[in-house]
Amino acid sequence: MNTPASPAIHRGPSLSMLGAIYTVLFVGGLIISTRMAGQTYVSPFTSEDAILQFFRMHADAVRVQAFFVFGSSIPLGIYAATVVSRLAFLGVRAAGATIALFGGLGASFVLALSGMAQWALSQHNIGASAAVTLSWQDFAFMTGGPAYASLLGLLTAGVSVPSLFSRLLPRWLCLCGLVIGVFGQLSLLSLLTPSAVYFVPLTRFPGFVWLIAAGLRLPRAMPTNAPPPDNMERSTEGESRT
Repeated sequence: MNTPASPAIHRGPSLSMLGAIYTVLFVGGLIISTRMAGQTYVSPFTSEDAILQFFRMHADAVRVQAFFVFGSSIPLGIYAATVVSRLAFLGVRAAGATIALFGGLGASFVLALSGMAQWALSQHNIGASAAVTLSWQDFAFMTGGPAYASLLGLLTAGVSVPSLFSRLLPRWLCLCGLVIGVFGQLSLLSLLTPSAVYFVPLTRFPGFVWLIAAGLRLPRAMPTNAPPPDNMERSTEGESRT
């Protein structure tokens, strides 16, 4: 008697664990550095004197945050590579998966750049030079703020669209991923007007939850109710014609 073969399982790191590690590193660094400085990280839209005073007085807190920001970029990049690999394993051949890979790796890269810029801001009494300090602060904000949010939005939207059509993720989770993706693109407006900067946290913090939730719900094996991949559909059509 032949027993049915067990479904193949995608091999790779746990997506939910990667999402949790990324979240803990980023949020943990934010909390620790804020407690060390006794205030939140200075905004690039505040006065020049306040920015210079912050980096002169709180170099240790900035260095700690730089460490955690850079460290969080690593599990984010691994998450992006793993989730796209799993989508391919589950039969997704749509462009959304490649867009997600571009967005996820790009978000990881610019987040690492932001951490490097923050580390530079904590070194060599950089606060003594107003022009250098303000330039590095702007670069750290641009990379870790709107650039990161925009690219993270491409990751969530790129995973959500093919997962919605292939019924790999719940509909509500896919729609949330699309909303985060829209907020991420709107965050780019903060490069033109400070009032749009609120789209950065609206992308970042719901993004933490979405990455973990998507990691928990995205199957490791092909669901029984999932439509066949494109290549299987073409193969079936060809057999029926012959």
